[in-house]
Amino acid sequence: MSHVPELAVKNLHVAVEGKEILKGLSLEVRKGEIHALMGPNGSGKSTLANTLMGYPRYEVTSGEILFKGKSVLEMEADERSRAGLFMAFQYPVAIPGVSVANFLRTALNARRAGQEANGTGAMPVGKGIPPKEFRALLREKMALLHMDESVAGRYLNDGFSGGEKKRAEILQMAILKPEIAILDETDSGLDIDALRVVAEGVNALVGPDLGVLIITHYQRILNYVKPHFVHVMVDGQIQISGGPELALKLESLGYDWLREGKEVTTP
Repeated sequence: MSHVPELAVKNLHVAVEGKEILKGLSLEVRKGEIHALMGPNGSGKSTLANTLMGYPRYEVTSGEILFKGKSVLEMEADERSRAGLFMAFQYPVAIPGVSVANFLRTALNARRAGQEANGTGAMPVGKGIPPKEFRALLREKMALLHMDESVAGRYLNDGFSGGEKKRAEILQMAILKPEIAILDETDSGLDIDALRVVAEGVNALVGPDLGVLIITHYQRILNYVKPHFVHVMVDGQIQISGGPELALKLESLGYDWLREGKEVTTP
C-alpha cells in the first residue's frame, strides 16, 4: 500500500443552499484499502460522496480535497472521473436510447484519454479501444458479475431492476478501472442474492490498484466486503474510526451511544 493517500480530505466544510452539512471532515483513502463510512440518516454521508465527485449543488466553504496530491475543487465531475475517481450511485438514472455497451465504450475511451493526458496511459488512445478488444473486455467483466450478455444491448438502466442497476454500476467500475471508487449506499434496495453478487464483484476488483470507500447505513454489506477501516459520521463529522469490529458494535448498539456522547474512542 502506498504511503501517500490517493484521496485526502482535509477539514472539509460543505454547505447546501446555505446550510452547513459537513463540519470539518477529514479522511484518507489509499489504493489497496477498503474503508466503510457509516452513520445515521442525515449525517452527511451522501453529501460527502457528491462533493467528492463535484456535484455543483454542494458548496465547499473551506477545507481541501486532494486526489493524487492535486486539488480537485476546480475540476468538473467528468474531469475527476477521467483522473481516476469513480462513484456508484445510490439511485442510478436510466438513459433511454443509449445502450450499456455504447455507454461503457464511450466512458472507457474518455477515461483512457484522461490517462494519456496525464501521462499514465499504457498506450496511445488514438480512435479509442478497438471494438473486438472492447467486446472481449465487456464479456469478461459481465461474466465476473454474473450478468447475462444480452444486458449489453439494453438501454442503460431503462427497465432494470434494482439489482440490475447496481450490477451495472459495478460493471462500470470494472471497465473503467478507477484508482478510488466511492460506493454510495450501493447495498440499498438489494435482496440478499443481489447483494452477494455485487459484493463478489467488488471483492474481485479490489486490489493494490484500487481503493474503495463504501458508504452505507447498514452493516450487512460488510458481511461480504470486509473493510480495513470503519468510520462513523454523526452531524457532519467523523465521530469515531476503528476496524471491522466497529461495524459489529453499531449493528448491536445502533448510533444512539454516539449521538449521546457516551463514547468517542475506538472500541
